[in-house]
Amino acid sequence: MAASSAEAASPTARTGPNHGLRIFLIWLPIAVIADWLLYFVYGPHMPPGTMSTSAASQQFDIKVMSVLAAPVFAFVVVYAGYAFIVWRHREGDDTDGPPIYGHARIQATWITISAVIVLCLAAFGTYELGAFGQSSLAGAGAGEGPSPIWKPNGTPLQIQVIAQQWRFTYRYPQYGGFETTALYLPVGQPIQFNVTSIDVIHDFWAYQLGVKADANPGVNNIAYTTVEHTGTFEVRCDELCGLWHGAMFNQGNVVSVAAFQAWAHKTEIKLASVTKMLPAYATSYDPTTIAQLNKAMVKAGIAGANGYYYPPQDPVQP
Repeated sequence: MAASSAEAASPTARTGPNHGLRIFLIWLPIAVIADWLLYFVYGPHMPPGTMSTSAASQQFDIKVMSVLAAPVFAFVVVYAGYAFIVWRHREGDDTDGPPIYGHARIQATWITISAVIVLCLAAFGTYELGAFGQSSLAGAGAGEGPSPIWKPNGTPLQIQVIAQQWRFTYRYPQYGGFETTALYLPVGQPIQFNVTSIDVIHDFWAYQLGVKADANPGVNNIAYTTVEHTGTFEVRCDELCGLWHGAMFNQGNVVSVAAFQAWAHKTEIKLASVTKMLPAYATSYDPTTIAQLNKAMVKAGIAGANGYYYPPQDPVQP
């Protein structure tokens, strides 16, 4: 009798259902289904898409991180739901729950799993931004920026992005250095964006290309990508830059190589007289020392720089 009482009082004696096993059996299929849906069903449609190598790399990163995060989120939801249903207060039961003084195995498991997830994410992020980035043009962590430590294979098409209140203009140094508000890219060719500003800080964000670089006065920030599909993409300023920051956007166009060559040569000839008025091509410009800059822009139909650009919906035009 005494032995039976001692066994009943033992903290290791099981007097109810195995809640841990129940939670695990509920959580496991939910986690597997969530990961399958995220990677194979929703994954191919995740932003920013697969229009370029940099965008495809970012989409892959988001898919991997979503697959890692979904089981953790599912466990929290399943555990909370199970607790609300099974351990909720019932009418007439005002007794205290059993005292809990810790569970070394659960604590060790939780710490181990958390550490493994964090270390895996750190390793994955380092690999994506470093070694893997050299083949996929993953982003600034791969050595892009003011002093890139690597370049893509082949000779990239250089496009200078000049930000100004409140418009982007694009200069093509390999085609005579003409400057235009139209952004055209050839499909399948490495692109080198040279991003700068001639007034305040802006940010060049070509969303569907997965390209984003700060436009700082006096700085040349470089970003690489290779566009793999024709179509249009949206360009926005992603840095608060003044009154019309929200209207500082336009569309870019990705066309065939032949169509791009035709457009570039045609535009170079069309803007030849304006290009002569522009300062010589440089990685950055100082508008306070270039008196003819605004004059050339006005002739080309590009209002900006110190004269500013006001969208048509502005109630008061200067």
